[in-house]
Amino acid sequence: MTTALFIHGTGVREPGFSDLYGRFTAGLLEFAPDVRTASCYWGGELGARLGAGGLSVPHTGGRSRGGPDGAIGAEAIGTADGTELWADLYRDPLAELAAAAGSGAGSASGPGGSAELPLGAALPAERPRALLCALDGHVGDIARGAGLPAPYLAAAVTELAASAVLSGAGAAVPDEEELARLLARALVAAALAALLDADAPVVPDGAARDAAVAALAARMGARPEGSERGLGAALARPVLRIASHQVVRRRRALTEAAHPAAADVMLYLAHGEPLRRRLREAVEELEPPVVVIGHSLGGIIALDALIASPSPRVALLVTVGSQAPFLYESGALPGLVHPEPLPEHLPDWLNVYDRRDLLGYVGAPLFPGRVTDVEVDNRQPFPAAHSAYWTNPAVYRAIAARLP
Repeated sequence: MTTALFIHGTGVREPGFSDLYGRFTAGLLEFAPDVRTASCYWGGELGARLGAGGLSVPHTGGRSRGGPDGAIGAEAIGTADGTELWADLYRDPLAELAAAAGSGAGSASGPGGSAELPLGAALPAERPRALLCALDGHVGDIARGAGLPAPYLAAAVTELAASAVLSGAGAAVPDEEELARLLARALVAAALAALLDADAPVVPDGAARDAAVAALAARMGARPEGSERGLGAALARPVLRIASHQVVRRRRALTEAAHPAAADVMLYLAHGEPLRRRLREAVEELEPPVVVIGHSLGGIIALDALIASPSPRVALLVTVGSQAPFLYESGALPGLVHPEPLPEHLPDWLNVYDRRDLLGYVGAPLFPGRVTDVEVDNRQPFPAAHSAYWTNPAVYRAIAARLP
C-alpha cells in the first residue's frame, strides 16, 4: 500500500498544522481511498523564531494588514472570474459597499443621501440590516459548507451589521437582490481577510468562496444567479482609492506577518541539514512505496533531501506551490547548482502550480523529461492562492492519478 508523506511549508505551526494535515488527508483519501498518509512536521521544533522577540525591528506604531495600496476602477475589471477584484476586497471588505454608497446609484438623494424620506419609509440602514438578520442561525452551516471557520464568518456578520456604510448602501441600492449580493461578498471577503491575517495554512479556493457568497445571498433572498453577478459594478463608477499608510508605518506589522514564513526560508538556506535529516528519518519509518508531497518550502526540503541522499523507498516526489525550480535556476538551491542535471536516482517528480501563486514555479523547462508540471486554478489572488491548493480537488486528482 502506498504511503503519502506530507511535509508542510513556511510559517506553519500548531494548531494550524493539524488543521492543514487533516484537510490534506481528507482531500487525498477522497480520490485515493487506499492510500496511507503520514506527516513530517518540522515547524514547532526546527522552524525559525525571533530570539529576542523582534527587537531588531524599529518600532513605528500602528498595525496594518499590509499589502500594496491599490486603486479599484474600470481598469481592474476584466478578469473572467473577478479574482483581481477579490484581491481588492480582501484589502478592504467594505470597498464595494462604500463605492455603491458614494455613487448614490439608484438613490434620488444622490451621493449625499439628504432627500427627505417618505412617511413610514424604513431608514436606509434598516434594509441591509434586515437582510443580515435573515442569516441568524444559518451562518455556521454556510461557513462549514465552504470550509470557512464559522467564528470568522460570524464575526464578519456582527461587524458589518454595525457598520456606518450600511446607511449609504441601503439608500443607493434599491434592488434587494443586488444589495444581498453586495452584503454577501463583503461578509465573505471580511472572513477571508481575517483568515489571511491569522496566517492560516489553509484558505478556501475560489469555488468554495463563491459557494459561500451564493449561499449567503440566497439566505438573504437573492436568486441563485452566480456570486460574481455585478462584482465590481459599483467600483467601476468612480475610481476608489483604498485607504493607505506609509510603508514605514507598516514595517512592524509587515514583519510580524511575514515572520516566521520568511525567516523559515532564510533559516533553511543557511542551516538546512536538520530539516532534511528530519524528512529522511520520517521516510525510513514508512513501508514503501512512499510518495513525498511537499508544499512550498516543504517541496524544497524534499527535493534537496532526495538529491543529496538516494532513497529507494521513495517512488514519487510531489511539489506543490514550490520555489525549488526558481532557486535552482538562481543558483540558490543548496543541493544542486544550475546547470547541473538532476541525479539519476531522483524519483519521478510531479510539480503542481497555480499561475496566480507568485511562489509557485515550473520545473519541466529546466529539467525536460524529468519533471511533469500540472497547472491548477485555485481561483484566488495572491497570496491566498498559495494557501488554497489544499481545498482544490484538482490538486488531489493530479496527485492520485500518479500514485504508484
